[in-house]
Amino acid sequence: MCGRFALTVDPTDLQDAFPEFTFPAQGAPRYNIAPSQPILALPNDGTNQADFFVWGLIPSWAKDPSIGNRMINARAETLAEKPAFRSAYKYHRGLIFADGFFEWQARPGLKSKVPHFIRLKSGVPFAFAGLWEHWQSADGSEVRSTAIITTEPNELMASIHNRMPVILRPDTYSQWLDSASQSPVRLQNLLVPYPAGEMDAYPVSMLVNSPGNDRVECVLPA
Repeated sequence: MCGRFALTVDPTDLQDAFPEFTFPAQGAPRYNIAPSQPILALPNDGTNQADFFVWGLIPSWAKDPSIGNRMINARAETLAEKPAFRSAYKYHRGLIFADGFFEWQARPGLKSKVPHFIRLKSGVPFAFAGLWEHWQSADGSEVRSTAIITTEPNELMASIHNRMPVILRPDTYSQWLDSASQSPVRLQNLLVPYPAGEMDAYPVSMLVNSPGNDRVECVLPA
């Protein structure tokens, strides 16, 4: 799964990394983004405009928005089958922006799992494959929410965890963001592990275990 990630670049650097998209003018570095918090995402609504979505997908048919607390990740292998995700997979795909993510590694002889920060060797920001939904309550209030798609681990991640988030290559963005209805067969080949040789991972402080700690020390090598 992917339960924490980071987006530490300032808005100018993010815009430079993704010139084809438009981002909010303001945004502070985030070093420990946790579920239920607002995260920067770009929906396939044809605008190429990123905005903030709640992390934890709330299906449009849900009666209780708290279901989103259990929907932070969506397994690539079962997107077309799961009721909570199959409609979004067909119609509501998006990008979720990050420059690193966290995973916890179990080690023999240690009671606590060791947190690791995983990023691209280049250090540039990237985009997870995501799903999004628009939910409306009986009183008319609205929530836009999103989930990160996960897949099998690459060789680097396999020693840390048995899943990893899907990181999309830039040349696949246009296909993933097509606003037309898409067949799962056409999309499934995009949802694969990112090449291990282009990624880096290292242990970090236990500070990241608490969502209340959102500072640079969370992403520094332990």
